[in-house]
Amino acid sequence: MSRAALLVLADGRFPAGGHAHSGGAEAAVKAGRITGAASLEEFCRGRLHTTGLVSAALAAAAAGGTDPVALDAAADARTPSPALRVAARRLGRQLMRAARATWPSVELDALAREFPKGAHQPVVLGLAARAAGLGAEDAAYCSVYECVSGPATAVVRLLSLDPFDATGVLARLAPELDRVVDRAVEVAALGEVDALPAGAAPMLEVGAEGHAGWTVRLFAS
Repeated sequence: MSRAALLVLADGRFPAGGHAHSGGAEAAVKAGRITGAASLEEFCRGRLHTTGLVSAALAAAAAGGTDPVALDAAADARTPSPALRVAARRLGRQLMRAARATWPSVELDALAREFPKGAHQPVVLGLAARAAGLGAEDAAYCSVYECVSGPATAVVRLLSLDPFDATGVLARLAPELDRVVDRAVEVAALGEVDALPAGAAPMLEVGAEGHAGWTVRLFAS
């Protein structure tokens, strides 16, 4: 196993399409819930402990060998918003393209055939990590980092937030990322899809549905 593969997978320049998504930050900025570094940190913290934990556990389970088709169904059940389900599958489709080109894998090929319009992104992420020779913990770390770095990067554009302040937010959240990863890996190791976390973030769901109807927006979600 090469741990350096994790750097490739988590790199914001990896062509997985995440740069086009704000993780709900654009809607939160418009609603006045994110106005600067302090509120960005609270937004990211809430996202991390709800949808972030869910996504990390799904990714860890996929990397650990749990049936990805069953995991995709679990992801669908844990995503009430149709807009977020569409976004997750679009991201999954783009990540699948990048992952198959980078780490050819029979398992990735099979999932692509099963879901030609895209499987949920965390499931694809877990299989991509597996194809790269990484483990469940690596997949979970990649997932939680994306969970908070996406909104932080988006808010730099949306509010002209100082990038140093945005990076400070990520650094302060690092110990919580560790704890979420530990929990995600622990639950994923059970091998029981029904035991995976199902934490909800209603404001993200509501915001996503409204955001999908905007005629002018910087980000896809």
